[in-house]
Amino acid sequence: MSKAIMDQKIAVTNDLAEKLKKAVSAVVVQYQGINTDDDTKLRTALRKAKVEYKVYKNSIMERASEAAGYGDLKPLFEGMTAIAYTDDDAVAPAKILKEYADKIPTFTLKGGVIDGGVIDAAGVEALASIPSKPVLVCKLMGSMKSPLYGLAYALKAIIDKNGEGAENSAAAE
Repeated sequence: MSKAIMDQKIAVTNDLAEKLKKAVSAVVVQYQGINTDDDTKLRTALRKAKVEYKVYKNSIMERASEAAGYGDLKPLFEGMTAIAYTDDDAVAPAKILKEYADKIPTFTLKGGVIDGGVIDAAGVEALASIPSKPVLVCKLMGSMKSPLYGLAYALKAIIDKNGEGAENSAAAE
């Protein structure tokens, strides 16, 4: 192998290792059996969610995962393997890839990384069941807003009651 090719492989490995270190989550899949149309839709959905999805040689993914501190991922890099990672919404890669794994029997979730720890396929499925970040933020805001509305309605009822009482006593005089 020439030095130029070797240098190129080292650069790709180092680049992937850096991206894995910065990622809030990553998911490894066996992408076998996905047709071109579904693959295009998958990649579009991942791009919209700010998720990078790439197919690398397994040896490059093994070395990069080891360099990133995720050596436990190495057994997953067999066969037709791809990796999706993001530094934005930790749930997005798992959620999108699980949707395709449910539709295509040969497209399978193998495992991944979340918050610096390696998870298996069941962990990825559990991660996919968590609502996305915008949904969680909306639920949080709704739960914060609900008690305030309750307080406002209670205060309004007290004011109405006290106002009604004042009107009745003024009318009686």
